Amino acid sequence: MRALLDVIMLALQLYVWILIASAVMSWLVAFGVVNMRNDVVRTIWNFLYQATEPALRPIRRVLPNLGGIDISPIILLLVIFFIQRVIELYVYPAAF
Repeated sequence: MRALLDVIMLALQLYVWILIASAVMSWLVAFGVVNMRNDVVRTIWNFLYQATEPALRPIRRVLPNLGGIDISPIILLLVIFFIQRVIELYVYPAAF
């Protein structure tokens, strides 16, 4: 059971890093630092978008329009951190 929980925790931590990379990439694209016509940049952007958009879309539907500010990644990060804490504090001790 502990091995399964460790894999879940690792997957959540990996997804946190993917969310952060997606946010940074969106800033770089928005400010014109990276060129979207570059194949490598476009491939990375497509991967990050496809990995994060299914989780962010429902959050964006619920949130009110805040203009140009998108706080959905922050809310998703808070949810992931909450899930990790629940696993650490309640599920790990119950697994033994």
